[in-house]
Amino acid sequence: MPLAHISESGPTEITVDHVSKRFKNTDVLRDICLDIRAGELLALLGPSGSGKTTLLRIIAGLEAADSGRIVFGGADATRLPVQKREVGFVFQHYALFKHLTVAENIAYGLNARGRRNRPLAREIARRVDDLLNLIKLSNFADRYPSQLSGGQRQRVALARALAVEPRVLLLDEPFGALDAQVRKDLRRWLREIHQRTGQTTIFVTHDQEEALELSDRVAVLHAGRLEQIGNSIEVQDHPASIAVLQFLGEALELPAQVIDGAILVNGRPVPVDIAGRSNGPVRFFVRPWHFDVASPDEAHVQGLVYNVYRAQGRAHVAIERAGQEPFTIAIAEDLLPRVHETINLRIRGGYLFS
Repeated sequence: MPLAHISESGPTEITVDHVSKRFKNTDVLRDICLDIRAGELLALLGPSGSGKTTLLRIIAGLEAADSGRIVFGGADATRLPVQKREVGFVFQHYALFKHLTVAENIAYGLNARGRRNRPLAREIARRVDDLLNLIKLSNFADRYPSQLSGGQRQRVALARALAVEPRVLLLDEPFGALDAQVRKDLRRWLREIHQRTGQTTIFVTHDQEEALELSDRVAVLHAGRLEQIGNSIEVQDHPASIAVLQFLGEALELPAQVIDGAILVNGRPVPVDIAGRSNGPVRFFVRPWHFDVASPDEAHVQGLVYNVYRAQGRAHVAIERAGQEPFTIAIAEDLLPRVHETINLRIRGGYLFS
């Protein structure tokens, strides 16, 4: 099915140029600079309070920045009202009109236009039919939102946003109100929609798995700052800061120091590149899969097993140490220890920060 009418002007690049925002005494966004490529699917990822939704709303024109610019396709859109930015916005809680059918909800933005800008009725009907096919709800045109599942309502909300031919599609925690399996199904579906439409799309999420699976690139925010932007491999394998490392998964910090070209934990060297590091203490973090079971004379870490379990197809061992924080490792099933057994671990990788 041809989809050219969904985005006739083509995908739009966006520049966030030194944007800052303050609410009362809190800096919500701090000098954010971000280039969003035309046609890409970008995730704004971060914990609650990181500023990601505020940034999305500033891009949409729903909030005003205290300083900085928003540029759409080379044109300054900073002072344009939301109605003139030509964005499609999808909220977490659908925001469908309960008294309108699925087809009427999708057509709402088109029918609400002034007479001069409103397409002909037959064009609106054609566009609604195409979008119903796109979201795989062709047989649901005459149903009302109350007759749909949560996942179906969110698909209708997306179709309504696409119907007005937005230059940019913005989604604020679009799957946050849905259960885990529906979220996974809709992730695949949204990725397919994006590949078919080529729409420049920005979505907000606090779910690391969702961001890494769906997006072309991830922009990680923390405490109002843009910590890193990159693809899923770059942000996971080469975190730019401790905030990025810790947000993207469990990591144990261990006392370490650099001495004569080697990093030592518990007096034993760890195979981690320390090029350019001078002697002295460093901050060293280890992921659960960076540990191997070892003999006591090879171990960097020793602890007591207090739980063994399986999750997401992998075996995990929960370990506690006297007077220190417990941690969990991922381990091969043929090496599983018993609960209350002492375990010795060798480190084979990690992340180093000054």
